[in-house]
Formats: sequence, structure tokens, C-alpha cells
Amino acid sequence: MKKYFLTFVTRLFLLRSTYTAAFSANTPTNNALVDKYTPPDLSSRVAIVTGGSRGIGKGIALELGRAGMTVYIASRSSRSGSISTERDLGLQECTVERTAEEIDNMSGKGKGIAIPMDVSNDVEIAELIQKVKAECGRLDVLICSAFTTPPNLTDASFRDEFWKQDSGSGAMWDACHRVGLRGAYMACCESVPLMIDTAKEYGTRPLIGIISSFGGKSYTFNVAYGVGKAAADRLASDMSVQLSKYNVDTVALYPGLVKTEGNIEMEKRGEWEEASGGFDLQMGETPRFSGRAVAVLMANSELMKERSGKVVVVAELAKELAFTDEEGRLPPSIRSLRFILPNFVFPKIEKESGSSLPSWITDNVPDYLLPWSTFSGGPPPNID
Repeated sequence: MKKYFLTFVTRLFLLRSTYTAAFSANTPTNNALVDKYTPPDLSSRVAIVTGGSRGIGKGIALELGRAGMTVYIASRSSRSGSISTERDLGLQECTVERTAEEIDNMSGKGKGIAIPMDVSNDVEIAELIQKVKAECGRLDVLICSAFTTPPNLTDASFRDEFWKQDSGSGAMWDACHRVGLRGAYMACCESVPLMIDTAKEYGTRPLIGIISSFGGKSYTFNVAYGVGKAAADRLASDMSVQLSKYNVDTVALYPGLVKTEGNIEMEKRGEWEEASGGFDLQMGETPRFSGRAVAVLMANSELMKERSGKVVVVAELAKELAFTDEEGRLPPSIRSLRFILPNFVFPKIEKESGSSLPSWITDNVPDYLLPWSTFSGGPPPNID
């Protein structure tokens, strides 16, 4: 199966490389790219973003604020309390207050409200929803992005066999499921009644976005991580079955490789390659790319209804709807040959041959998506 996977993607690439000249002529260089994103007008709408002090959650909070929304940023890290220390974020301030200030400092109608809280605390979740109801009377978006940093993230043991990781402790399992899965579920339970009322009163379609990843479809990192992400996908899917009659939509959002504060610091310290398995972080997305995807969905109720209960890949939605990441970049989907070949296949070929591949190959990889059935067949092979 592993050899078949490598043969499949390589032959597919070589077949399409006959169109290299045409592909190159019609693809702008990085220097020619311009930011094609204009934020929609979502003013008067209200969002809750858990995990909004940093990473993907912060990126989403900022873009929703930029679109004019009132955004409640819920996270443990606060100037008034504890600061999350699971990851070394360098000298950056990653707090709920900082995210709220960045929203307030933008031009436009967006407003940031800092909520220091523990998403694993059911009482605090319920109190947050009551606060939003009392202050705003509506809830249009719930983004569940809070996630406990798993142990041993900065070294190869993060990718170890499950019985070696969790025997006698269950630390990896708990980290991947307690906040990221149970916390998301409880946030949904508390939020849905207000979202149903919002749909009735304002004639809109509120959205629940569960931040998942390609680990829900294909083996990624370790067993506990993959189980948690597959469960997140199923949470979005099954909630949609019950919520469709109330005009509340749900999606499992798949960012790609993301340049979060923590990942950037790992790369600076020289830890990224071993911990990630060799991914090229420079190919990654900014956290705000996911925020743009959420804002675009919110502005298109028919599209949101159509995608409800499904996986939405940020990079694929961007290509479909012609919006870009910051600075006009369009990062590839993780199941695109444009991501798979440079990260998995080309390095193995170069290692075996002892020489670099020519630029006419490496610079002209087509943005061809592997079918989910192929992508989910297992991790790319190791070539010994």
C-alpha cells in the first residue's frame, strides 16, 4: 500500500507535467500576487471564539472583528490571571486582552471583549453564554478552537506509539480530548438555545465551527490526536442532523499547516523539523486565513447551509471562492500534490539519488487534490 501510494502520486505528477508550460504561463509568481480578500460586512452580529488568545482561534477572532462583529474571546491566558505555559511563545503577548485590543484598534465597527476563562469548566461556559445573552441578545457564531497543547510536542516522542505515550497516565489522550472535544461539546450545548433564538428573531443562519484538522481523515502525529479530530468531525456532522430544522449550521473546519506563534518559535529553536516530521512551515497558512474562511461562510447563507455538517478545508474554500491569505498567498491544501510532493516525495527522491531535482519540476507542481479515499489510506511511505 505504501509503495502504491508513492507510485500513484509520482505517476500522477509526471502525467500532468506534460502541461507544465501552460500551467506556468497561467500561474502568477509570488511577486505578482495581491491580496484578493475584502472582509464582508458582518456588523451587528456576535461571535464567541474559544482559544482566541493565540493561534488559529486568535486569527479567526481578528478576522471576524475586522468584518465588524462583536467578538467574545474566551481563553485561559489573561493579564489578570494565569498565562498558558504549555508552549514557548517567545516574547509575544498571547492573552485575551491583547486579542480584544487588536480588534478594537482596527478601523471599522468590530469590538473585542476579553473573557478570561477555562473552557474545560462547565460552569464558566454557561456563565459566558448568559453574559452574551444579557449584553447582546444574540449569538451568530461559535468557534471552538480551544485545545490543550499535548505533551512532548517539541520532540519526536509526540509521534510515538500509543502504548509508549499513554501507558499508566493517559496524558496524551486527555490533552487531545478534554478541552478540544469535551469542552467544544459543552460549549455547543450551552450556546445552541441562544443560536436557535437568534435564527428565529433575525432570520439569519448562525454557525458553529469546530476546529479540526486533516488528522480526522488520515493518520497524523499519533493515535489519540487522530481519534480526537475524527470525533470533532463527527460532532459537527451529527449536530447538523439535529440543528438543520432550526436553521443553525455546523462545519468541521480544516486549516492546513499553520504558522502559529508556537510553531514559529519551534522553528526558530530548531525543533520544528523533528517534531513535525519534516514539514516545510514556510508553505503554511497564517491563522487569519481560517478567519477569512469563517467570515466568507457567514456572508453566504446558502453556501453555509449547503456545507453544514461537512468538512470545510480552508485552502480549498479559498481557491473555490477566490480569496487569499495575507499578502495574497494561496497556500495549498494538505491533500494537494503541491503540498504532498515537496514535503514527502521530493525529499525522498533527492535522498535516494543524492542530487536535487531540477526547478522545472519542483516549481511547477500542479494543485491537484488527491481523492479523500486515497488521502485517508494512511501516512505517506518511508523510503529506507
